[in-house]
Amino acid sequence: MSRTTEGAKRTILAVFAHPDDESFICGGTLAKYASLGAEITLVSATRGEMGRRMGNPPYVNRETMPDIREKELRKACEELGIQELIFFDIRDKMVEFYDSERLIERIGELMEAKQPDVVLTFHETLGGHPDHCAIGKATSEAFRRAQQKGSLFYITFGDAMEAPELFGYTKQDVVRIDVRGHLKAKLAAFRAHRCQTEIDEWVWLPDREALAKLGGHEYFLAGNRSVEPLVFNDLFQARLDR
Repeated sequence: MSRTTEGAKRTILAVFAHPDDESFICGGTLAKYASLGAEITLVSATRGEMGRRMGNPPYVNRETMPDIREKELRKACEELGIQELIFFDIRDKMVEFYDSERLIERIGELMEAKQPDVVLTFHETLGGHPDHCAIGKATSEAFRRAQQKGSLFYITFGDAMEAPELFGYTKQDVVRIDVRGHLKAKLAAFRAHRCQTEIDEWVWLPDREALAKLGGHEYFLAGNRSVEPLVFNDLFQARLDR
């Protein structure tokens, strides 16, 4: 799964559940690697049509939600530098009930086609939402079945990984990415998801104040751990075994 020849373009495959997962959780990291020339493909399993937020004041309804959230996600991808967006068109809040073998197969086909150096997804039990956990479980299994080398990482929610032992992990399992130079792109992506963020007053403060609300680091759990000491401040330098 990893193309390590000199001069090869570095690639990331991010497999998430909803529009906005990419921005709210790891937008700074995606923007950082995109700015460094990485080729990024984003999968959104759903179009987020069951989201509870409808804008503030509301301007979205159940009928218009899928199209609006798609447009907002495409705008967020532009802000972050994500080159390719793929929807699986699974019904929102139903990923856990989708045929698991078919889902693993679809993700595996993408891995074969894209040959990513890094795969990002949710942890299958720490994802915080049934859709997150289901897409993470399927992606992890697709990764395990793949034959090529590569690195699998689970995106995590902010400062939770400052104390990974609370979740059964150690500091050696955590990658800490410095995204302070890419917070403007992350904030722009937040704002692109307008119907989801208009209720959050801080997002729409003057730029300087809003940027101060964003953390300077994002955290990832290694999904395929190595027995070797790891370089854990760069997703592409972490030396992981299958």
